[in-house]
Amino acid sequence: MPVWLEWIIAISGLIVLLPVYGIIALCVVIETKGPVLYRAIRIGYGESRFEMLKFRTMDHHADKNGPPITTRNDPRITRVGRWLRKNKLDELPQLINIIRGEMKFVGPRPEDPGIIEKYSEKEKRIFQFKPGITSPASLRYRDEENQISQESWEQVYLKEILPKKIEMDLKYMKNATVWSDFKIMFQTVFKAEQKVTF
Repeated sequence: MPVWLEWIIAISGLIVLLPVYGIIALCVVIETKGPVLYRAIRIGYGESRFEMLKFRTMDHHADKNGPPITTRNDPRITRVGRWLRKNKLDELPQLINIIRGEMKFVGPRPEDPGIIEKYSEKEKRIFQFKPGITSPASLRYRDEENQISQESWEQVYLKEILPKKIEMDLKYMKNATVWSDFKIMFQTVFKAEQKVTF
């Protein structure tokens, strides 16, 4: 999708959704102490670091009390956070990342630097593409946290799930079009079931 079109959609979405942002922010503040936004350090295009924005869905200091990914029945997630995650509303602040030029609507989900260190050279090809808010792999593994226990997250995520996600997104990104991107965005918003054929 052209950069100018990404900007137009992101800026328009940001303006239209301002009231929603305000309501979510209020809910986060009322339930727990700490900042409204979670500023996650992620690795993007060309292996560059950037600050990915999300509405905070976990207890403050959650990074120090568990793995770098969410696991099944993760005790760090707040009640409001669980609802935000279920409806993918925690990702809304990433419209700002798109406006900054750090992300796209559709692209491989950016990972934590600690996880990137374990990538093979083949898997690092994913950094040829700008990360996105959603992707075919994000749809396929929409509820991946339910497959991962806190005790075995490294084995399950790093050895089983992550390689499949990278392979799926690489295949998609090499053949992506504006229309295929809109299809992925539509399916993300409306939680459509998808059989990946890319």
